[in-house]
Amino acid sequence: MQPQHQKFMQLAIELSKANVKYKLGGPFGAVITKNGHLIAQSANKVVPSNDPTAHAEIVAIRLACKVLNTYDLTGCTIYTSCEPCPMCLGAIYWAHIDTMYYANNKNDAAKIGFDDAFIYAEMDIKPEIRKLKSTRIMAKEAFEVFKLWQTTEAKTHY
Repeated sequence: MQPQHQKFMQLAIELSKANVKYKLGGPFGAVITKNGHLIAQSANKVVPSNDPTAHAEIVAIRLACKVLNTYDLTGCTIYTSCEPCPMCLGAIYWAHIDTMYYANNKNDAAKIGFDDAFIYAEMDIKPEIRKLKSTRIMAKEAFEVFKLWQTTEAKTHY
């Protein structure tokens, strides 16, 4: 393994450790680089920000997008102290990050109380029978906006 990968993963792990040590939140850290240069870093910020989406990866992606002034992180690498949850993995894909390195895996996370297996299971069943009560309404009206999007010339594909 290249020394730079170890260096950036160590930083992600140190962020997660400091979060626990200083009682700031969950044991997760993430670092984003581009061309071997540090772009953004964050630990999990769910508790201090009262934001359930403020996982380390999400916060790091938001910071990297601000630093690079783009929503497209093509060419970037993310180092995360733990295999991402479904939300974070989705965000990593949406951000077009090229490569991901992770340390702990989802099974390690489940053993300490961070188990996302139910989310993966929920995704495989019909919305109307998921744990989250879901009812589809006004689909026709909403689809009209999708049709408008298809015919709009001034759109950005992302």
